[in-house]
Amino acid sequence: LSKMSLHTSPIFALFFSFFLLLSSTNAFNISKLLGQYPGFTTFNNYLTQTQLADTINSRQTITVLAVDNSAISPLSSHPTDVIKKILSAHVILDYFDVPKLQKLQNKTAILTTLLQSSGQATGQQGFLNVTVLSTGGVAFGSAVAGSNLGSNLVKSVASQPYNISVLQVSNVIIPTGIAGGTNSSTNSSAPPPSSSSSSSSPANTPSKSPTPAVAPTKAPAPSNAKPPAAATPKSSKAPAPSTAPSDASPPSDADAPSDGAEGPSDADAPTTDSPIGSPPMPADAPAAEGPAADAPA
Repeated sequence: LSKMSLHTSPIFALFFSFFLLLSSTNAFNISKLLGQYPGFTTFNNYLTQTQLADTINSRQTITVLAVDNSAISPLSSHPTDVIKKILSAHVILDYFDVPKLQKLQNKTAILTTLLQSSGQATGQQGFLNVTVLSTGGVAFGSAVAGSNLGSNLVKSVASQPYNISVLQVSNVIIPTGIAGGTNSSTNSSAPPPSSSSSSSSPANTPSKSPTPAVAPTKAPAPSNAKPPAAATPKSSKAPAPSTAPSDASPPSDADAPSDGAEGPSDADAPTTDSPIGSPPMPADAPAAEGPAADAPA
């Protein structure tokens, strides 16, 4: 019996070791672990629907960052395939409990997730940034450049040392670009104010053009004054000299005063000005004698 026990003991030990190995491959069940906590029912259901629960259970060492029912709503607007990618980024391919996280070297680390191993990640989407804050807390975020550490460690939910650790985090971690959305900005440009002012300024300049037109309206008045020009010799104060300069191109009557006396040459100056300058001419009434001498001729 002793010889048999010596021979059988190695076989038994080998068999027992093989049994332990098989049992260790299914040492945990994430669905059963989370099923004990009603606050994670939605998260647990998502793991089942996306078949991530089976993938997690097939791993020997893993850490799951779970989000409770009150913070899981951001996933509801995404299709199942996108939800699977997002949740895959919450599964770390290593064992981390709270003490291990708080003792991180350099207070920060980049962790590989299940999303990276799936081959569906782009850039740094499959990695998480974990950092120990100055307050002593631990924060998680996507390793994609420009991402924030927006999900804080809340507590440890369940663990089987060196096999699985379930940690509660405050918010869902959605890596940039994983949902296929792009951020757009609309820039509105106000119309330049100069357009309104420039349009009004030309309108004012044409309005001044009608005012010079008033002078030509007075010009026809001297044309009616031609008959009194013949009667100018009878009245020494004939208005003919005053009206004649107002006419831009007087007829032969305007030439008569110019021959009789050189004094009316002053009357030629008003021709370049407006008719308003003609009133001083009646003061030169003696000059009208010149036209009187020419009248008999």
